[in-house]
Amino acid sequence: MSFVTVEPSSDFPFQNLPYGIFSTPDNLRPRIGVAIGSLVLDLSVVKHFFDGPVLSSKQYVFEQPTLNAFMGLGRAAWSEARATLQKILSASEPVLRDDSDLRSRAFTAQEQVKMHLPADIGDYTDFYSSKNHAFNVGCMFRDPANALNPNWQVSHFVSPI
Repeated sequence: MSFVTVEPSSDFPFQNLPYGIFSTPDNLRPRIGVAIGSLVLDLSVVKHFFDGPVLSSKQYVFEQPTLNAFMGLGRAAWSEARATLQKILSASEPVLRDDSDLRSRAFTAQEQVKMHLPADIGDYTDFYSSKNHAFNVGCMFRDPANALNPNWQVSHFVSPI
């Protein structure tokens, strides 16, 4: 259970904390965030909480303009990050819950953020990941009114690693 209020219909409950790259009108620098409810948690603001054996010397990844460096750290880092996020967002953990100044800097309403591509793609691109291509392929198998499956209609946040 999180101290952040999440509507029951939200795609981003405490159990689903997807990563994304975002910027805000007052900070145009793209950086990593995590969606929870209708908010985005800016990981560059709370990077100091990622102090486990893998991430303590790699907190810089949360200030990067893509997820590439974070994804490159591997499963141990991803697991440690997930555990840290669940800890600091927990209703029983005061470090973020009870620090109103930190909360005001760390959280932004999703409707106030601009989303960016989450990763730099190198030599290979799955063209089915293009919305236009998915629509065209969908038209071949279904009618144009139902060409895109519901997963093409959701947020730009990526699935949890």
